[in-house]
Parts: sequence; structure tokens; C-alpha cells
Amino acid sequence: MGRFAPSPSGPLHLGSLYTALASFLQAKSQGGQWMLRIDDIDPQRSRASAADAILRTLESFGLLWDGEVAFQSRNTGRYAEALTQLQAMSLLFPCTCSRKSLTADADSAVYAGHCRSKTLDGTEGAFALRIRAADTTVSFVDRLQGPFEQNLAADVGDFVVRRRDGVVAYHLATVLDDHEAGITDVMRGIDLLSSTPRQIYLQRLLGLFSPAYCHVPVLVDHQGRKLSKSTRATAVDLRSPGPTLHRLLCWLNQTPPAELAREPVGVIVEWALQHWDPTLLTGRVFIALEDRAPEAL
Repeated sequence: MGRFAPSPSGPLHLGSLYTALASFLQAKSQGGQWMLRIDDIDPQRSRASAADAILRTLESFGLLWDGEVAFQSRNTGRYAEALTQLQAMSLLFPCTCSRKSLTADADSAVYAGHCRSKTLDGTEGAFALRIRAADTTVSFVDRLQGPFEQNLAADVGDFVVRRRDGVVAYHLATVLDDHEAGITDVMRGIDLLSSTPRQIYLQRLLGLFSPAYCHVPVLVDHQGRKLSKSTRATAVDLRSPGPTLHRLLCWLNQTPPAELAREPVGVIVEWALQHWDPTLLTGRVFIALEDRAPEAL
């Protein structure tokens, strides 16, 4: 079972739709199910209107999910249980470091461990919860990128599992959500490859199954930046889904025939399912420009 889990902070852009298409084709071409989860746990970034727009966009492009749409915000009870479980294992500690102090602390992104000796008893004010990262190497084999490993203590340090505002951090939330939904295969952007060892570490601590991972290249703009809401990527145009799907398949290196762009969405999706080959993505990074064909950087 695969999944697509967008954050409802805005409408889907081409980069998001590209990843959605890849994960849809991977799951459905293998005879599996593809579920949709709205990662709306962050109230400051989530909008109901954006969630509705995401659903309409996926439907317009023939990317139909199986079962009911899941909403991350409805799973907060399980998050609290997991935090209690980790605390019972003496793995959590409160961190009162501000973002400003962490940024000024060092050039490295590795947490320096300032609050590692603190305990929850007696800690006042707002604080994040960090997990003590073991001095161990977590390794796995990505289905597209191959072997990947990371020493958590040396490369990441103690990482946040609950933010200062009380919102559960991405790594813990996605691990629990994927487990509860029975996700067996995760296909997502290569920008998340380096976060996977942290998630596998949490899975092992909580006694959860680790899905198979496949990290695909991401779309970038003419400046080499990943298409995202933060770089003001524009919303997907719903007026011509056929040509857009064809262009996405080109970026996915699936070499669809030119005449396929004029076919209905259902015909294009069916062709893509029959010809899907994720190994064709190996080593590719793409650029998305409106005025010329996709090309490898």
C-alpha cells in the first residue's frame, strides 16, 4: 500500500503533483492500494479550503485514492501515547533552546546537546521534546537511490519529536500515521532521503514495521530550487489536465508518445500504469519551465 500525504497549506503545484503521480503509479501498477492523507497537524499552516482544493486537483488528473481520506489531526491521541512510551524508556528530554540560539550556535545542523541533561520535572515555560539520538548507524536500501546510511549522533544529533508549541514533529507523526494505515511502500522526493534514518530509528524504538522506501528526484525551477510553496510555485492549472499529465510523465522519464497528450485523462493514466518503470528515474534531476520541454540538469 502506498500513500500521498500533502500539507494543506496551499493548492498543489507541479512539484507536488509530480510526486503524487509517481507514488500513485508505483502503488497501482503493482496492484496495490493508494491512500491519501492530509497532513494537517499544524494549525498555523493548515487551511480547510486548501485540503478541498488538493482533492479536486487529484480528481481532475485521474489520481483517485482508495478508501476514505485520512486527516492527520484526527490521530493526536496516538501521538500522545507514543510520546509517553518514549518517555517511559527515558529517551526524551525538554529543550528550551530558541531557534535563534540554535542558529547562532554553530555552522553545523547537528544539535549540540545543550539541554540533554534536563528532565521534565521542574522544567518551566515552553519547551520542545527531543529524543536522545543513539551513537549508531542506521542503514537501509532505497529502491531507487540504493544503500544509504546515517549515524544519528554524528550527523543529526538529538532531534525534535514535539515542538515548543505542542505540535508533534513530522518524523514521529509520519511514522505513526504510516503504521496505522498499513503503508508498506513510501515513494517521496529525494529531499526527504536524509530524514529516513530518523524515522526508521523511531520505528525500531516503538516496535513498528518499516516500509520500503523509494526517493525520486524533485522538480526544480530555473534557479535550481525545488518547486515548493516557499519558493512561490504556482498552483496547477486544471484547465488542461491531459497535456500537463503528459509533461509530468516526460519529467518522470517515461517517454510517453506525443499523441498521448491529446487523449482523455483516463487513457493517459492507463497508459502510464501499463508502462511505469521507476528505474528510469535513476540519477535524474529535472527543471520545470513553461516555455520549453523538460530536460535533465
